[in-house]
Amino acid sequence: MSMRIAEGVWPTMVTPFTEDNEIDYPALERAVEWYIGRGVDGLFAVCQSSEMFFLSLEERVQLAAFVKEKAGGRVPVIASGHISDSLEDQAEELQAIAATGIDALVLLTNRLAAQDESDDVWLANLQKLLQRLPEDIPLGFYECPFPYKRLISPELLRWCAGTGRFLFLKDTSCDVESMKAKLEAVQGTGLNIYNANSATLLETIRLGVTGYSGVMANFHPELYVWLMRNGAAQPERAEELSNFLSIASLIERQLYPVNAKYHLMLEGIFNTLVSRTRNQIEFTATYRLEVEQLQRLTQTAAERIRIGDSGHQA
Repeated sequence: MSMRIAEGVWPTMVTPFTEDNEIDYPALERAVEWYIGRGVDGLFAVCQSSEMFFLSLEERVQLAAFVKEKAGGRVPVIASGHISDSLEDQAEELQAIAATGIDALVLLTNRLAAQDESDDVWLANLQKLLQRLPEDIPLGFYECPFPYKRLISPELLRWCAGTGRFLFLKDTSCDVESMKAKLEAVQGTGLNIYNANSATLLETIRLGVTGYSGVMANFHPELYVWLMRNGAAQPERAEELSNFLSIASLIERQLYPVNAKYHLMLEGIFNTLVSRTRNQIEFTATYRLEVEQLQRLTQTAAERIRIGDSGHQA
């Protein structure tokens, strides 16, 4: 397979809902424009951040198709969406998502075996599933933390890369040595690794990780875009920005994805805080204040980068 998945920043998109708990498609269209306007390299449209485990199959399919349509070829769009336990049901879900015309189909590593099952079981189930998926669509993996996190071993990743069908791994190990081993396992293949963790991102970029795909791209994707594109040429400024991004990412431990929705409300993109995974009532006045403060800090960080890029002292 000659196609490659674009390097760079891939936001894990959050889903806007109306007050009636339906997908808010006008807000979603504004979100697509917001991400693209901030320079992202691709969009991960149906994932855990999208609350996919709480979307019907029809909603997951419509979500993927809508984002693909509105992106209009300006950036590639990938999606997951298989949430069932049985492989038979998963195959049907993935076939339906693939039929939307997305650029790559992402498999959740925790759907291929139960938590207490071995890698041998996992691989056997993957082989069965591969027989049911269209051979002409590129595939990827996402080490999704829900309902349990299953990290793919370097050995399994090497086997998958060898099939020529897998081009993408969203790594959630948050561990530099783990990612280093995976990078070595897929060296020379078409499989790219995208770090989901802010604290380890700069170090892993230097090791060869080719992108960022994490929740913080819902708050300040433009800062990650700058880091991916300019970090090597401006190491001191990259270190400074990396320090900020690492501490800023702690807001994920607040009430995500509600806090990301609030940030997107501040940006004029979303209309509500409605979530199917978290209770918006728990989003306190202090949480709101913290998100507002982060937005102001983001603006300051972006200004420092622009000043530096223009050749003036930051």
